[in-house]
Amino acid sequence: MHQIKLTDSSIIMDSQYFIPVLVEITPASLEQEPILANLLELYAHDFSEYMDLELGPDGRFGYEHLSLYWKEDGRHPFLIKASGNLAGFALVCRGSQISGDENILDMTEFFIIRGRRRLGIGMKAAQAIWRRFPGKWEVRVRDRNRGAKEFWTGTITAFIGKTIHPIAFEKDGELWHVFSFESD
Repeated sequence: MHQIKLTDSSIIMDSQYFIPVLVEITPASLEQEPILANLLELYAHDFSEYMDLELGPDGRFGYEHLSLYWKEDGRHPFLIKASGNLAGFALVCRGSQISGDENILDMTEFFIIRGRRRLGIGMKAAQAIWRRFPGKWEVRVRDRNRGAKEFWTGTITAFIGKTIHPIAFEKDGELWHVFSFESD
């Protein structure tokens, strides 16, 4: 496992002071699966605003496919840190969830904790991952999740250097948008 460390830092405003923040993206080890599972609970809680998610009898949402990220080739779990502190995660999977094309990389799940949003951390993390895996990418967003759609539009546009417009599609009666682009 090798660590992706961004050498540039983002300047963010914390209260009344500017604080430089180092963003790190590290492949999550099997030993870190419980950490990722905890972060996925926060993600599911936030996501429950946009889709019908039910808590299990243990009071957790759970994530059925998490263990596959250490068992199957083409799956890549990442932890995201900001100045050494956990800030989120990314799950990357080879294969389009729309067409089944195995040559496409999919940003399956992506999450930054609320207190670290709108500081450039998510943008830097996503772009570092895209640079690590050159090729064709897809990012899917539910229509109801307007904030995510705005985030991905800005992040991908900044990455590819031109305005990107997602394509709308319907899956299981739900309207989605997919961003398709290439990373060099």
